[in-house]
Amino acid sequence: MLTHAFTANSLSRIAAEVRAGLTKPGQKELPSKYLYDSVGSSLFEVISLLPEYGLTRADERLLRRHSEDIVARLTPPTVVAELGSGSGKKTRWMLEALSRHQHISYCPIEISRAALTMCERELGDIEAVSIVGFEREYLDGLLEVAARRREGEQLLVLFLGSTIGNFERPEDANFLGRVRQILQPGDALLLGTDLEKPIQQLMDAYDDSLGVTAAFNLNLLVRINHELDANFVLDQFEHVARFNPEAGSVEMHIRSKQEQTVTIPALELSVMFREGETIWTESSHKYSLAEVAHMSEKAGFRCDAHWVDEEWPFAESLLIAESM
Repeated sequence: MLTHAFTANSLSRIAAEVRAGLTKPGQKELPSKYLYDSVGSSLFEVISLLPEYGLTRADERLLRRHSEDIVARLTPPTVVAELGSGSGKKTRWMLEALSRHQHISYCPIEISRAALTMCERELGDIEAVSIVGFEREYLDGLLEVAARRREGEQLLVLFLGSTIGNFERPEDANFLGRVRQILQPGDALLLGTDLEKPIQQLMDAYDDSLGVTAAFNLNLLVRINHELDANFVLDQFEHVARFNPEAGSVEMHIRSKQEQTVTIPALELSVMFREGETIWTESSHKYSLAEVAHMSEKAGFRCDAHWVDEEWPFAESLLIAESM
């Protein structure tokens, strides 16, 4: 196995996005991608094991059971790029299935160096797989992978775990459209989507009884304290999960328990909070299969097949890039 890491200095970008989000008129917000520092990535691994949170297990079940079916629909030789690999645990099933037929170049794309390290550790024992990690934003990393592939290679993009649900509508379809612009006709995208389910089941999943999701959410403030020298006091904030029926999404917020002012010296910024005011940190949209198909077609893909988990409604969809 040959491993390289292409890194990027992201502190200035974090600073700019934190400033923009915390000074936004109306609803304060922070990008969900910054939840995943080394502590956040580890906490999310624990969340994936909680009995209330069945999404990750459903994702893994589908990949374990159907990876050979998925691979049979691809056209080798294949290069694999994964947007937001996390630890890479669930990706093992796809890489092992692919590597039984050919040598595989696997390119995880992550903004978290800790996640890339975990991914290398998790998948480094698979023979016939070379790992080239990119510490990049999704599209920046995908552009680099696409530029490096050889003539005649099919590019398979993995976007698992229903990360697409973190985008607001219609930005989810717009994002898939930008992915499509990077691809060539015949390239493939394996898209994971969490499907519609009872609201109470969702609330239990995003506000678990052990408080792990709360710790995961509040760790974002710890990260800002550490990286931008802010003075958020964790005891003065709390995790909140709510369902937005109009958007069909679960929202995670961090709510101020009192009126207070937080200073962020690295930004030369003071941020005032009213009691009860929130920072919106993540949305997770829940799809119908018809919605997945419509979104994919709008973005320039043909839906080749769906695989659906019955224990926890979740879908893997194989999308093929159409001619533009």
